[in-house]
Amino acid sequence: MDMEVSAPRCLLWSNDKPTTLDDYASEAPRWCTGCGDLAILAAVQRLCRDQQLAQEKMVFVSGIGCSSRFPHYVNSYGFHGLHGRALPVAEGIKIKRPDLHVFVNTGDGDCCSIGAAHWIHAIRYNMNLTVLLHDNAIYGLTKKQVSPTSPKGLASNTTPRGAYLDGLNPMETTLGVTNVSFAAQVVDWVPGLLYDVISRAFHHQGLSFIRVLQRCPEFLPDYFNPWMDDPEQLLVLTHDNGIQLGADLSRIYRQQQIHDPSDINQARELASITDRIPVGILYQNENVPCYEDIIQSQGLFTPETVRNNVEAELDRFTVWPAP
Repeated sequence: MDMEVSAPRCLLWSNDKPTTLDDYASEAPRWCTGCGDLAILAAVQRLCRDQQLAQEKMVFVSGIGCSSRFPHYVNSYGFHGLHGRALPVAEGIKIKRPDLHVFVNTGDGDCCSIGAAHWIHAIRYNMNLTVLLHDNAIYGLTKKQVSPTSPKGLASNTTPRGAYLDGLNPMETTLGVTNVSFAAQVVDWVPGLLYDVISRAFHHQGLSFIRVLQRCPEFLPDYFNPWMDDPEQLLVLTHDNGIQLGADLSRIYRQQQIHDPSDINQARELASITDRIPVGILYQNENVPCYEDIIQSQGLFTPETVRNNVEAELDRFTVWPAP
């Protein structure tokens, strides 16, 4: 008897429903109430929602510290790495998967101390990464030790008589490295400005370095109060090719300066001022080549090359049958 068999059908499932903020949220953050990390997380999740980024196309990489718990709180791929090693891990991911959106979350100790060498060379390589430096000027996870960005005289568990050295200025350092292509500074307590800077950094082709001055309510609860209580202490950098404040923020933050982000000399001068905090985009250069583009153009990491290299290594250990 003849039997008619219908061919199997392949169904292509497509989800056209827009993603929401909740789609990018993972487990509940364990940061302290009032921690500036919460504001950074909210801004990044808002960026993901606004850009409708596919969760499987994002990777968040971190090192060690309070800030480095970030990958646990975003519903995407993540890598919680070793102390100071977030940048080389992110570079490895990007060079193998240039199609992914790679974010790096690091702290003032993680980046500017044990990770300082990786920080310098990551800027020089200028791979297409969005790097967020969470700078609260103290070691929070290990309970109040002085960090590289702590101010001189700060009493901590490791400097009970006060820190002996002036704090390192991450913006001055970044702007002094060869191939720097994007450098910005912002504070966590102005969420609109924080979001705008992170958004501009995300769309930059190259390594975007954003220093976020963020509060630590547990170990330095009053440190940023002078700048928070007096909006005149913030100098907002504006430009047609940079950040522009809306009417509401302009009424509050009246100290503004037109700064062309392509002017690296003025950017370095602004980064060094101490009487106010310059916030906005200090420098941007779209013409600096990305290292992954240079490597890809040489055909060093094509699928065929990778497969041939793996097979060549396996052949070294093959036991060939006797003739």
